[in-house]
Amino acid sequence: MIELKELYKKYGSHIVLNGISLDVKKGSVFGFLGHNGAGKSTTMNILTGLINYDSGIVRINGKDMKSNKNEIMKNVGYLPETPKFYPYMNAYEYLSFIGNLSGYSKKEIRNRSKELLKQVKLESAEKRRIGGYSRGMKQRLGLAVSIFNKPEILFLDEPSSALDPEGRREIIEIIQNLKKQDITVFLSTHILNDVERVCDEVVILNDGEIALQGKLNKIKEDYILPVYDIEFENSIENIKELLLKESWIYNIHEKNKLISVYVKDRDTAKKQLLKLVSRFDNPVTSYSMRKSNLEDIFLRVVNKNE
Repeated sequence: MIELKELYKKYGSHIVLNGISLDVKKGSVFGFLGHNGAGKSTTMNILTGLINYDSGIVRINGKDMKSNKNEIMKNVGYLPETPKFYPYMNAYEYLSFIGNLSGYSKKEIRNRSKELLKQVKLESAEKRRIGGYSRGMKQRLGLAVSIFNKPEILFLDEPSSALDPEGRREIIEIIQNLKKQDITVFLSTHILNDVERVCDEVVILNDGEIALQGKLNKIKEDYILPVYDIEFENSIENIKELLLKESWIYNIHEKNKLISVYVKDRDTAKKQLLKLVSRFDNPVTSYSMRKSNLEDIFLRVVNKNE
């Protein structure tokens, strides 16, 4: 459905994308992750036809982007991070405006607008001016606009970045519903909890290169390692420095009298960590193990801590 091969893009002497390759399957929700400046927005702008690329291959639905861009864009929807509207219009008027621009008949516009307003849960607010909408309502209206023409592929750029937990939950539910409609969703985000809830595959982009990619379940199976939470009776001065001398420990977080120990060798940790901690002249009040999450994997990959 979406295929990139050896994609390069630079601005002046600065290389933004350094030969990235990826493949997005039809009907999947694809998570595109990376810190600020990693190249996510540039990739998104290339895939939505907003900017050109220097070299490589971009195919969408089997068609080459450079020679078929106009045809490709007819089957693509795009929601930017901060969608813009005419604030004096209401939601129904704005969707009708989009329908007119797209060449739909009055009946088609009316039916499609009603259908979408129900889908994004804006039926009760369809006659309110958009200028009075909350950020979450504007994002949901933006989603309705982006799928008005029934695209096969939908690009979402940080759709829930500025929303509260309720707003994020509503956006995720809509994305899950789009997947049921066999719409391929390319989701660029830094909110890793959302990725874990809705994505089938993920790519982690780091400094213009792909640091990790694959099916989410397989990545979790291969990369998620245990975290040991250890609470001490007294203050924990110098404990972090001493533990980090061990090659099988890659990171430690401290908070008050609690430390979280991130390990890269689970077998060694099982045998050695408790022995190591017992040597400190500081009684342990609790010791527990939990699984790390996608955020931990992201930090390890970006920081090159394999």
